[in-house]
Amino acid sequence: MAHVPQIRVPATYIRGGTSKGVFFRLQDLPQACQVPGAARDQLLLRVIGSPDPYGQQIDGMGGATSSTSKTVIVAKSEQPEHDVDYLFGQVAINKAFVDWSGNCGNLTAAVGAFAIAGGLVDASRIPHNGICTVRIWQKNIGKTIIAHVPITNGAVQETGDFELDGVTFPAAEVVIEFMDPADGEGSMFPTGNVVDDLEVPGIGTFKATMINSGIPTIFVNAADIGYTGTELQKDINADAEALARFETMRAYGALKMGLIADVAEAAARQHTPKIAFVAPATDYVSSSGKTVAAGDIDVCVRALSMGKLHHAMMGTASVAIATAAAVPGTLVNLAAGGGLREAVTFGHPSGTLRVGASAAEVDGEWTATKAVMSRSARVLMEGWVRVPGDTF
Repeated sequence: MAHVPQIRVPATYIRGGTSKGVFFRLQDLPQACQVPGAARDQLLLRVIGSPDPYGQQIDGMGGATSSTSKTVIVAKSEQPEHDVDYLFGQVAINKAFVDWSGNCGNLTAAVGAFAIAGGLVDASRIPHNGICTVRIWQKNIGKTIIAHVPITNGAVQETGDFELDGVTFPAAEVVIEFMDPADGEGSMFPTGNVVDDLEVPGIGTFKATMINSGIPTIFVNAADIGYTGTELQKDINADAEALARFETMRAYGALKMGLIADVAEAAARQHTPKIAFVAPATDYVSSSGKTVAAGDIDVCVRALSMGKLHHAMMGTASVAIATAAAVPGTLVNLAAGGGLREAVTFGHPSGTLRVGASAAEVDGEWTATKAVMSRSARVLMEGWVRVPGDTF
């Protein structure tokens, strides 16, 4: 029996923040995959190695975690005053779908550098030495992101001494500004409250802050669900019952936020919303063995992504944390000690991260103008990915 040969597609494998993903220029994709639809999804699934009932993605570029099962498509921007359009696809590991419902803040750190190297940013905007400001249109959520990419001798500077907990080696610092980070067209607090009672049938009723900023996120108190806020992946991800409870809470939170019309829809919307739990600053030992002192952080936060506790913190969830911390009375703000603040340092499983946000109350509604954080990015491999020619 004859089988079709493989085809190859230009691609770059990049670490951005504490995530890794396969990056494509839109123009390099096969013609049928240059528009949204089944062909594009089938290509990305095969590239990453999904769906994989073994959960390992051995036959693809994915790393069998939510942080490494990611794809990015970048093109010259169709938006005025922007350089590039950035589209993010979160690929499910053991299911056949790509979730386009939200952004990846970590991989955002690599978008500017990839665009510069790929000839998608006008040469006139790239200094020979200095910082290149790349204006990114995030297509998933319709928001502007500004990436400040270091340039040396006309090329992206990737090496440096900036250290990011959750990433083993230092690299060059990339400052990211998330402009008007409230996700979607509705209120930053979709229920109209900074704290709600979230009723989860069969599990209980919990105080929750539900916010659309960076990415839709549901925050609950660690103590209310039997945790301390200092847990590591091994404490959560091996507990199938705990993961099922978190998923049920996430589904009912999505319903209350108006993101879905029925809880059953949450199964096909794994990327958003996120669910996280918070606790006051506490000493703990990170996953690398480093001690995180309570005096060095404002609050402890743990977040789940694609059904598992994240090894560090999603970049978009970091924006949600910063914005919620800036609004008095939210669970994040209260766990951090309350009051007004424009920056917060939080503890996550891999260490700590400082992120800032500006929020203000206008006509009775809270809005956020900007959130800022530092990340790094590095190209790991570039060339072509190969997939069977009958993939799509």
